[in-house]
Amino acid sequence: MKIIVTGGSGFVGSNIVKVLEDHHGDEVVSTRVDMTDADAVAAHVASSEADAVIHCAILNDWDAMHADRHAAWAAYVEATRYYADAAADRDIPFCLVSTDWVYDGTQQNATEDTPPNPINLYGFLKAASEIVALDRGGAVARVSGVNGTHWARPTTPRLQDPGFGYFVASLVDSLEQGTPFTVWEGDDINSVASPSLGSMCGEVMRSVVAGGHQGIFHCCGSESTSRRALAEAAVAAFELDGSLVNYGPAPAESFAGQRIPHDTSLSAVSTSERLGTPLPSVAELLRAFRHERETGELARLR
Repeated sequence: MKIIVTGGSGFVGSNIVKVLEDHHGDEVVSTRVDMTDADAVAAHVASSEADAVIHCAILNDWDAMHADRHAAWAAYVEATRYYADAAADRDIPFCLVSTDWVYDGTQQNATEDTPPNPINLYGFLKAASEIVALDRGGAVARVSGVNGTHWARPTTPRLQDPGFGYFVASLVDSLEQGTPFTVWEGDDINSVASPSLGSMCGEVMRSVVAGGHQGIFHCCGSESTSRRALAEAAVAAFELDGSLVNYGPAPAESFAGQRIPHDTSLSAVSTSERLGTPLPSVAELLRAFRHERETGELARLR
């Protein structure tokens, strides 16, 4: 297949690109257009003669989003609209990459049919983008607690944040250097999620567009876990010194007073049944991550 991937140089996007190219031999079309310009997007999609579009790009800047709401809306919702419209005009599959943060953090193991109820601007923009994608006959792939390798910038240190993304990488980076690591805990951060691996998410999205599927899909493993339990599992999987791990509250400046969903655990049972994709355990995800980190090659989850 020939697939347009927006945001292919980002963390999740780089995993999508590597899965498409390395596992499936697909041709990936990069995007060097103003995604908030409808005509530019339409011309790019038409000239590419692509077979599908996976829209992963976002304005990945929390401060900028809040400083300019118009720019944030354009970067998320309007960009989604333009790519979804362009894909619909060419009658090719469209898949929007979304997030477990479309939920408010009070719903355990939300299914693909559980209505979104975001509590912060990022979640709201993603939920609005989902509506746009679905209304145009596209698909939505929600990622959750994504860990793994940043294939576009593999040596870039990853930092712990109020979400689950990069959490394992940030912990492993510190412990491998013999540096103590404090696992954040508290009611004001994302404390429970359903971890995934970036490359696993890429496989789910490839299945979505290859099959021309519509609707909502969840990209995560079979288990939900707390940050503490995930830290303990990562220490075991990577054979690290657990005595370097501490637990404590997140620094206030890490979320700047914004509301963060506490429990964003998802269920991906329906997705697995529809696509035939695996539902790996936390231990299996961590083993796969270690394989990718140590070999530079994608893992295969079954």
